[in-house]
Amino acid sequence: MSQPAAYRVSHLDALEAESVFVMREVVAEFERPVLLFSGGKDSIVMLRLAEKAFAPARIPFPVMHVDTGHNFPEVLALRDRRVAELGIGLIVASVPEAIDAGLVRESPDGTRNRIQTPVLLAAVEKYRFDGVVRWGAAG
Repeated sequence: MSQPAAYRVSHLDALEAESVFVMREVVAEFERPVLLFSGGKDSIVMLRLAEKAFAPARIPFPVMHVDTGHNFPEVLALRDRRVAELGIGLIVASVPEAIDAGLVRESPDGTRNRIQTPVLLAAVEKYRFDGVVRWGAAG
């Protein structure tokens, strides 16, 4: 009788499995999680991992984009298309709206990186999210 072939999982497959496990744990442990989406490659991968984690059901949490007002139209189109395809909620926390309302002030150099944080925190509080799923430095 021959020995069965050793079962090996690639490093990438192991990372994917761990990510799927973490997403499922977040849903099990938190009442109102949200997935941050910037439109960058990291958040696109996270959205795909969430899709895999809960297939064939829908992703059980919304996506939130902290919109700086400096996004390429193609990024916003991709965001809107993927959210519609997946049938999940989208929350947009708008930096320009926060500036117009006087909640944050833009720095003289025009960068909005620092003022994204209070906009994000205000949205987390407004929607009562208790778990935020993000990847990488940019979310």
